[in-house]
Amino acid sequence: MTRIPMPLAEARTLPLWRRPVTLLFLMAMAMPVAFATWSALLNNFVIEAAGFDGSDIGWLHTVREVPGFFAIGVIAILLFVREQSLALVSLGLLGVATALTAQFPSMGGILTITMLSSIGFHYFETVNQSLQLQWLPKERAPQMLGWIVSAGAGATLVAYLAIVLTWESLGLTYDFVYMVSGGFTAAVGLYCWFAFPAFREPHPQNKSFVLRRRYWLYYALQFMSGARRQIFVVFAGFMMVEKFGYDVHEVTALFLITLLTNIFGAPLIGRAVARWGEKRGLMVEYAGLTLVFLAYGGLYWFGWGVAVAAALYVIDNVFFALALALKTYFQKIADPGDIAPTAAVAFTINHIAAVFLPASLGYLWLVAPDAVFVLAAAMAGLSFALALMIPRHPAPGHETVFAGRALPLAAE
Repeated sequence: MTRIPMPLAEARTLPLWRRPVTLLFLMAMAMPVAFATWSALLNNFVIEAAGFDGSDIGWLHTVREVPGFFAIGVIAILLFVREQSLALVSLGLLGVATALTAQFPSMGGILTITMLSSIGFHYFETVNQSLQLQWLPKERAPQMLGWIVSAGAGATLVAYLAIVLTWESLGLTYDFVYMVSGGFTAAVGLYCWFAFPAFREPHPQNKSFVLRRRYWLYYALQFMSGARRQIFVVFAGFMMVEKFGYDVHEVTALFLITLLTNIFGAPLIGRAVARWGEKRGLMVEYAGLTLVFLAYGGLYWFGWGVAVAAALYVIDNVFFALALALKTYFQKIADPGDIAPTAAVAFTINHIAAVFLPASLGYLWLVAPDAVFVLAAAMAGLSFALALMIPRHPAPGHETVFAGRALPLAAE
């Protein structure tokens, strides 16, 4: 079905439930229900169903990140498909693949279905980030992104509460939970396809590969973010199961606590970034993550207990919420037509390390788990050094502290 795109300016005349910002909120709430539920059950599922060890989980996440590395392919797809349509199709693929996860309880089956769900997740995230930066006004973007993060955390909170309260009492199975969570995400994607008109972005997007020298600091921060994030995603949760024997409902309860901090903290973080600037926000994030990753190593050096590990996991997530400052930093320095292709390029850069780090560090994990977290601390420290190069008021022509000082209206 072909739909005539509606200019974004005219969308203000639509009822609230059909406006672009509502679509952003619905997609933000649908995606994490499938992805976060998959993540919450994953470590227990792969250990129980397929006997995974640290090396196996590393290979799983390497496979999962391959589509992220090839997110640059979004540029080619956008020659034929609109961003909004690609986002909703990708959301549906993520939901369907998640729903079928428990149907393949073997190494090969898990890797295959993970690849499919990952294609949906990474292509959705690439396009969704582009739509957010195009549809949200610059002056309100940090606050709105904070609320969008909070909405996604709130939807995931409901899913996690259901798991914690019913996993043991109702004897739930992996198959049932994956079916319900994935089915919900796919259903929301289908609803959004028919309920919302196609929106036309205010600035035509370049449909070619964009790699600009003046964005170099943004690319560097994206690379370090992807490398650092992989260590947390792959090994922090795995440690809770392997080292401390967490069960499904216990892992999910830990996720619940982190969600609550994001629900109430993300809007505050968005306001703080809007007030104090991206530079300070990212510096706080990277300094905090350096200390947290060193403390993870302390779990092995000093024998700290499970309470300390759980606290570090929650604090880790709080600092990661500050990553929205990286989005708004790019929004301020980018040419309007560069947002979509650069989002694809940045996603690929973000996943360069993700392709080889999980598998290689999986082998290191077998002999020295603490060394994995020390490496992550070093990455966070390097990110802090890069953040020092962000100017207080970034703008086109003033992307770093080394660039010429921009005029007050240069961004316009």
